[in-house]
Amino acid sequence: MTDTLSAAQARRIALAAQGFTRARPTTVSARHVHRVMDRLGVLQIDSVNVFARSHYLPLFSRLGAYEPALLDRVFLSRTTHYVEYLAHEATFIPVADWPLWRFRMEDFRRRWAAEDSWASTNARTMRWVQDELRTRGPLRPVDLRADAPRERGTWWDWDDVKLALEHLWRTGDVAISGRRGFERTYALAEHVIPPDIRSQEIPREDAIRELTRRAARSSGVATSSDLADYYRIRDRAAVVRSIGELVDTGELEPVQVRGWERAGRPLPAWRHHDAVLPRRVDAAALLTPFDPVVWFRDRALRAFDLDYRIEIYVPAEKRRFGYYSLPVLVGDRIVARVDLKADRPTSTLQVQSAWWEPQARPGDAEAIAAELALAATWQGLEHVSVSGWGDATAALHDALVAGSASGPAVRRHVHAREVTA
Repeated sequence: MTDTLSAAQARRIALAAQGFTRARPTTVSARHVHRVMDRLGVLQIDSVNVFARSHYLPLFSRLGAYEPALLDRVFLSRTTHYVEYLAHEATFIPVADWPLWRFRMEDFRRRWAAEDSWASTNARTMRWVQDELRTRGPLRPVDLRADAPRERGTWWDWDDVKLALEHLWRTGDVAISGRRGFERTYALAEHVIPPDIRSQEIPREDAIRELTRRAARSSGVATSSDLADYYRIRDRAAVVRSIGELVDTGELEPVQVRGWERAGRPLPAWRHHDAVLPRRVDAAALLTPFDPVVWFRDRALRAFDLDYRIEIYVPAEKRRFGYYSLPVLVGDRIVARVDLKADRPTSTLQVQSAWWEPQARPGDAEAIAAELALAATWQGLEHVSVSGWGDATAALHDALVAGSASGPAVRRHVHAREVTA
């Protein structure tokens, strides 16, 4: 018999699976970072740095203020437990998971085997890049550019060298050995991945089943689309087979969630057998657009009634919510979105816009204000300023002022959108 969950129960299960029912530690250590990664499985990397780069935010959302250098030490040191690969988009993954992605690496290799593919027509460049990495060890792209042969023509076009590195990374011949600032350093995979890990062979079906199981554990309760999207597995038939096998072993349990429908019919869903249903969720958190809670738009809309997209590529005059608005979680609801900017010269966290979501309730402004004040402290900023763009700005300003005695000073500022409106 299939169990039935309310939409609120499904949200609480999902948030518990993502670690939002755990109390934030007083002092954050590497142990806490590893614990978060065990729940998430991946940490998506993004270069946009208006407030903070995206991969720093999921740890802040779950652990509170921590030293950003801790993330650098855990993820970017040469002795790291993690490595980068396309496990959703570009993400950090446990280095021990490298063999799980062999099927994706081989998919890229087969796709580029055709004679007219870029990889085939630029085989000479690919070989040269590999030879350089083999001889010289880890290199940044700029190092290759500086020492490339001074020939001219399409072979030594700089874009081709960069593309060769990216192709070799996707096929698993090359791995990311670290970053300087935000610039990647590339090395042969054999120089980064330990031999006992690199030699493991995991059949495609087994890898997809394991990734489906992990997606289910990280999601708590999910549809087949949710499970496929978590690791961007395009082979939906393999995901469906994996779900069936995991049901047979008792790891997944079929459920129905009220309101999870398509064309008026319930969507099949599954709950991981380790998933817990908390009585309540007391979290408050700023979520990056690339947090697993909201990164799949269909799930965000279905589970949280959040119709969300990033407006980075939308012309400024057409943006509805702001350049890089962050969903805000209070309890088990996404109640607002705020567009934040860290203005370093003035040491100010600018709330460039703030908007209520339909799920907002009285009292949410105080919880958001406390989280904004914590975010400013986390980023080493002395002030918080609030614009007038958005229907939540007045309430957030007042809540920030009320709490400012023990936190950052609060200011009002005029956003450019207000000037041009």
